[in-house]
Amino acid sequence: MIIARYIMREIIKPTVIICTVLVFIFGCYISTRYGEDAVHGLLPGISVLQMILLRIVIALEVLLPTTLYLSVVIALGRLYRDAELTAMFACGITMARVVRSVLFVSLIGGLIVACLSLYIRPWAWNQFFHIKAQAQANFDMTRMKGGNFYETGGGERAIFADKVDHQKNQAEHVFIQTKRENSLQIIYADKASQFEDETSGKPILVFQDGHMYEFSSSGDNGLILEFETSAMHLGASDVIEHEYKVKAVATRTLLDSNNLEEIAELQWRLTAPVSTILLALLGIPLSRSSPRQGKYVKAPVAILIFAVYYNFSALTKKWVSQGVIESVPGIWWGQLLLAVLIGLLFWQPVLLQYWRKR
Repeated sequence: MIIARYIMREIIKPTVIICTVLVFIFGCYISTRYGEDAVHGLLPGISVLQMILLRIVIALEVLLPTTLYLSVVIALGRLYRDAELTAMFACGITMARVVRSVLFVSLIGGLIVACLSLYIRPWAWNQFFHIKAQAQANFDMTRMKGGNFYETGGGERAIFADKVDHQKNQAEHVFIQTKRENSLQIIYADKASQFEDETSGKPILVFQDGHMYEFSSSGDNGLILEFETSAMHLGASDVIEHEYKVKAVATRTLLDSNNLEEIAELQWRLTAPVSTILLALLGIPLSRSSPRQGKYVKAPVAILIFAVYYNFSALTKKWVSQGVIESVPGIWWGQLLLAVLIGLLFWQPVLLQYWRKR
């Protein structure tokens, strides 16, 4: 029992460290990607922060199995390098006990990944797309920068201002183009100010000294107005629906689906915890090394195998969604081949001895 706890601790420790580092790196990358939208006024700062946190939660489905797999290779590689496993085997500790220790840790990791893949990840994607759609639909002049064009409402409205005073919530030389079902409206004003409607709480743009042009798509006569003051409500509708994304669909909805794309997504979610367990077991034979070799000697090979496996899984998912391959076994081809590879690597010493005797 003491040996099992020791092996598990040696695996969990680098798992936490590596996963923390990868989360930090990924968070920095996502911050750079979405931070530009906040700087240019496309998204409010709070929405960007929420989107970054949601993307980190989504990434944990891949980061956790990866770090656990590499941690098994590194931890057992260190035990081989320091001859600790050799001493354990000499004292009667069998490889089966080492496998059981790794399997116990991988089962815990697989359970966490199952929760992430089946429930948390779809919820996070749904929240991510909703926040993005809501932020893009709700225009706020206080986020604008002068000299840039902005689109709201899925491209239905384009807004431009030559200069923006954020302290006064005022813009100069404002151009707004609004596409409607049967008409196109263009407003140009010398100045525009943003206020909040006291009753609805939605933003209102008040234009000063401008012109409004409205053209009908049917070719009828247009409309030209000159005004001193005019107002426009910019609040989005109460219910904002984002574009359908299969990765944001709840797992229970996918269970009875006959759609190939949804079947592929469901198989991807179901294979995630199985992959976590198989990859951890794969790390056991890959960690074999001599005391003269370092604990990271097998890491490049482990990373290469993981890259091939992950890309093959992503490719089979695409093939299933396109109907190139049958949905049975579908994505499970990757897990089947990985299980065969694990069996071959575990039996490698026995097979080598057999061929040497021959």
